[in-house]
Amino acid sequence: MTSRTRRVEGTKIVQSRAVSAILATAALLLTAGCSSDDGGGSSAGATSSPPGGTSAPSSPPGRSAEETPPAKGSVKVVRTVAEDLDSPWGLAPLPDGSGLLVSSRDEGTITRVDTKTGRKTELGEVPGVSPAGEGGLMGLALSPDFASDHMVYAYFTSASDNRIVRLRYDERRPAGEQLGAPDTVFRGIPKGFIHNGGRIAFGPDRMLYAGTGESGEEGLSQDRKSLGGKILRMTPEGEPAPGNPFPDSTVYSYGHRNVQGLAWDGRQRLFAAEFGQNTWDELNAIKPGDNYGWPEAEGTAEEAGFHDPVAQWSTDEASPSGIAHAEGSIWMAGLRGERLWRIPLNGTEASADPQAFLEGEYGRLRTVASAGGDKLWLVTSETDGRGSPDGGDDRILELEVS
Repeated sequence: MTSRTRRVEGTKIVQSRAVSAILATAALLLTAGCSSDDGGGSSAGATSSPPGGTSAPSSPPGRSAEETPPAKGSVKVVRTVAEDLDSPWGLAPLPDGSGLLVSSRDEGTITRVDTKTGRKTELGEVPGVSPAGEGGLMGLALSPDFASDHMVYAYFTSASDNRIVRLRYDERRPAGEQLGAPDTVFRGIPKGFIHNGGRIAFGPDRMLYAGTGESGEEGLSQDRKSLGGKILRMTPEGEPAPGNPFPDSTVYSYGHRNVQGLAWDGRQRLFAAEFGQNTWDELNAIKPGDNYGWPEAEGTAEEAGFHDPVAQWSTDEASPSGIAHAEGSIWMAGLRGERLWRIPLNGTEASADPQAFLEGEYGRLRTVASAGGDKLWLVTSETDGRGSPDGGDDRILELEVS
């Protein structure tokens, strides 16, 4: 286990929704500023349940989708899978469990990590990536038909926008030449030095979801014609998905600040993590067509027309990026907070106070993904320009959770 000397903020109890409402209202009166962590140190979340069957690899039998998890859980670091990764961001486990595809935000490359040996093989560089600030090569997702089409989807910042492309992965080719030419699936997402969003995932309905940021222009979040500050839902070809809440639009939910975490629970309900600004990060349960408040509301507002979060944190405790669902809980990686949060669920509500693990032990945490059953993959983020790298950073860890 890595030893770190950096000072870690003490864990605070997450406020009750009633107290949160008072504090959030007061916070809205403060002068707006921006924290130094991926668009302001905090997160906003979402919920909702898209139709369809899961496209993720099947998991071993575990906790029932109906069963409420215990108030307290546990985390065990099983092993370090890989070390010495450069600005890792997106993570896509291969369906057969043999490897993990990892994106480098700043290098614009995708690397395969062998899950047994940790051996790293660079697949190639994604053309057109223009890294700067919080932008670069970010989220990865595998096609629902990956076994037959071998398509890898990638979200990245180009010279003009944020976009999603797909590339064919051919492991028979030499290292560094295993990615085919990119096919642009979706373009026109606003880019900025900050708040580029970047997480993509195929949902249980086999549709592609993308979390975007408002690129530092707050007004975009409430503009339903803009792609900034949204969760988008589209077909694998980039068209508005059937059943979307707004006609001929990929917009699925709006009023977001900077979404970097997407995950579905055992009943196919969508949750999202979002960076707040100065006061509250959020975990949200996403409902199609709902308004999550930014910039009029940060955290719990209890105002008509705004969907309040499932849970919220002060920005120095979280700054959340990736999330995953396992053992009846959402697990949320914290950047500025340098900890892994467990949020036990009862439906779309938190069934107990969130619980923090690994505080300060591995530094900034970027991505967490299901490894099946009670296992998770966790990616650190010390080499992104805002961390304090130790020898071996950045890492991928295997966790056992309950």
